[in-house]
Amino acid sequence: MISLRKAQDRGHANHGWLDSYHSFSFSGYHDPEHMHYSVLRVINEDVIAPGMGFGMHPHRDMEIITYMLKGALRHEDSLGNGSVIRAGDVQRMSAGTGIVHSEFNASDRSQAHLLQIWLLPEKDGIAPGYEEKHFAAEQKRDRWCLIASRDGSEGSLRIHQDVALYATVLSENQQIEYGMQPGRSVYLQVARGSVTLDGLLLEAGDAVKVDAQQHIEITAGEEAEVLLFDLPSHTSH
Repeated sequence: MISLRKAQDRGHANHGWLDSYHSFSFSGYHDPEHMHYSVLRVINEDVIAPGMGFGMHPHRDMEIITYMLKGALRHEDSLGNGSVIRAGDVQRMSAGTGIVHSEFNASDRSQAHLLQIWLLPEKDGIAPGYEEKHFAAEQKRDRWCLIASRDGSEGSLRIHQDVALYATVLSENQQIEYGMQPGRSVYLQVARGSVTLDGLLLEAGDAVKVDAQQHIEITAGEEAEVLLFDLPSHTSH
């Protein structure tokens, strides 16, 4: 079963300095039909104005992944981490028992464009942690590149949940398949470009939920960047 979620159907909040689209209920956007999907709780597509950002604020008991699409983001946290992440970088922050952090556009001239992703952890009360890695476009070119996983395999970031997060940069007219295991669900998010999946046209910001399938196949129209979440069955959550 495939369920399409169009970009324009997401929640939207424009604060001037922050233009944000919410795939799931978040902050002032509440939709009981889109609270989560399996353990995937948040996908926010954020565009942050030059020099602007979020001051120090707390999180706990959440796995937070930031996937940079464009620009640069300056991060600082209560664990003593401080860095600037740029396009191609992926950051993992395990909030666990509690972490406080800030994130600001590191440029005073250009926008920062990113996806912020929240996953429910497999258990509460873990020790807070932080990790970041760069995944070059060629690592993702026309293949599924594992960027986050429970065991940190294949050079991926290690997350505290039974999730495998893949990314691909799919060349124009190229196809790619993904085989699904029984009892798993897949969430596919188009970050940029366009693809087709089972006859459905998916453009930037569009997503599909996939259950009870053996495999999926996507074909790029123009060059596309796509994220794929292999998740525990949605029906069990």
